[in-house]
Amino acid sequence: MKPPFRADQVGSLLRPRELADARAQYRNKELDLPSLKAIEDRCIKEAVARQESIGLQAVTDGEFRRDWWHLDFMTQLDGVTAVANPGPKFGGTEEQPPIPSVTGKIDCSKPIFVSDFLFLKENTKKTAKLTIPSPAMLHLRGGRSSISETVYPDLAEFWADAAAAYAKAIRQFAAAGCTYLQLDDVSFSYLCDPKIRQTSRRNGDDPARLPRTYANAISEALKDRPAGMTVTMHTCRGNFKSSWVASGGYESVAEAMFSSAVDAFFMEFDSERAGGFEPLRHLPRGKKVVLGIVTSKTPELESKEFLIGKIKEASKFVPLEDLCLSPQCGFSSTHHGNSLTADEQWRKLERIVEVASEVWK
Repeated sequence: MKPPFRADQVGSLLRPRELADARAQYRNKELDLPSLKAIEDRCIKEAVARQESIGLQAVTDGEFRRDWWHLDFMTQLDGVTAVANPGPKFGGTEEQPPIPSVTGKIDCSKPIFVSDFLFLKENTKKTAKLTIPSPAMLHLRGGRSSISETVYPDLAEFWADAAAAYAKAIRQFAAAGCTYLQLDDVSFSYLCDPKIRQTSRRNGDDPARLPRTYANAISEALKDRPAGMTVTMHTCRGNFKSSWVASGGYESVAEAMFSSAVDAFFMEFDSERAGGFEPLRHLPRGKKVVLGIVTSKTPELESKEFLIGKIKEASKFVPLEDLCLSPQCGFSSTHHGNSLTADEQWRKLERIVEVASEVWK
């Protein structure tokens, strides 16, 4: 079976204490880079072996070499820096993730994450999955106000450069043997929320037009993607230390989002904030939805009966053969991690494999 798999995952995993401590020591200049890399390598190998042992077909490196799911990639693009987040904020935490700011011409003049992917590919017998932020993430949080008007007086030029930079990165991944790429993109689900749309207007954008703009940018970036590479998109309403930003069902963005030239959509459905499955009726035939019903935010383990019931509900709008199952997001989108233990994380992934085996015999 090609990706996505019936039992799949979004990508990030809780950092082992040894790894978290080593990365903190490295940031404080108490540990050198070769020593840090040796610890990262060992922790990744252990995480890969655990993923394989529970039956996952798509294996990631847990994003163990990153601090942030998005910024570690975007700030390595030419023309992008990280700045303080002006809002909207994650609830329940004083610390807030930075956001990207475009201060120069966007390009991808050097390989990003290619060596990380090669290490993963060399250390798994399964399908090595790579995750990167979507090009829309260069714009969403700050909008027009975070993109230099001196560098990009016309946003059309910005979007063209962003798509070209991503296309270059994707070619580099393909050359390294990547056959499963995921674009992480919170923009569509954020724009389901009235307060995010209001912030968008303050940033100088039209939130009604942004979903189609973002979908077009993704499609342009994938226009010349190599044959044999499956590309999926993951969207959720925020995932930082088990907190979130946005609420609202997908109805207002579904048609635009589903027009993106990806093969499948990882969609958050783990709480009432995500709304119902009805927007799935807009999914074009031939594309798949990976149902993010298992939450990565809390430790409680979902029952088999609950998950099977939810899959049956979704199958009223999308044929069962076009559905898969996963967590609604990663377990550690940032180095901080979510509010559950490693054992609880692995039990949730095991439950996904167990349910998928029963539903799609």
